[in-house]
Amino acid sequence: MIPENLTMEQMVEKNPLVKLGGQYQPPDCWTQHHTAVVVPYYGQAKHLQHLLYHLHPFLQRQQLHYAIYVVNQVNNTIFNRGKLRNVGFWEAMQEEDWDCVFFHDVNLLPEDNRNLYICDIFPAHVSVAIDKFNYKLPYRGYLGGVFALRPVHYLRINGFPNTYWGWDREDDDIAARLKLSGMFLSRPHLLFGRYHMLEEGLDPSHKQSPESPGFLGPIQHRWQHDGANSLGYRLLSKELQPLYTNLTVDISVSAPGAPVPS
Repeated sequence: MIPENLTMEQMVEKNPLVKLGGQYQPPDCWTQHHTAVVVPYYGQAKHLQHLLYHLHPFLQRQQLHYAIYVVNQVNNTIFNRGKLRNVGFWEAMQEEDWDCVFFHDVNLLPEDNRNLYICDIFPAHVSVAIDKFNYKLPYRGYLGGVFALRPVHYLRINGFPNTYWGWDREDDDIAARLKLSGMFLSRPHLLFGRYHMLEEGLDPSHKQSPESPGFLGPIQHRWQHDGANSLGYRLLSKELQPLYTNLTVDISVSAPGAPVPS
């Protein structure tokens, strides 16, 4: 766990090879894996500090070329994790030709070095064993926490939904999109995909399973029109911080016909 009173300056000193913007390349070998980590953010400063402290050395041990993008929602609208994930994907892909994108909740810390942050031939739900849930899935269709996609997978499922405001259902929507687009899902072994959830993490175990007809029905009619191809946002600033790229965005901007709460 993070030492008490650790400053950002001390964290930077511990990661001398991380470039401005949170990007790292192994100094003494060529790597074939290029991973962007997208972190939706809504003011959880302590959680972000813990994640950066933990994730940088974790990824460096895997000899990856990687960068961390923190997508910071402003304007006091209700949190929209799916839309922030979409923003992070497009902004990251404008910088580098990443072959893998990890969408990472800010309050989850990986526990096992065998949990590789690379993409396989299938989309992957990575956080399969979270301590808060006794290291097992809350329910079979749960896809919350950490999710990995190749860009081609992202486009095939039309990204993440933009229409879920609040802490509910956007992860379950992805399970339905995978099923409706005919894609398989991979998961690491329960011994590898282990995570510690930081305090005050949200418990999604109460969500309705996406396999229920009442949940799948509406998605069948909208998933091809709600996602990457209907994304509206305004990039307010892009700041290259020492350990991450901070993207401050106004997501109250919407595509025509997409409601946004005030």
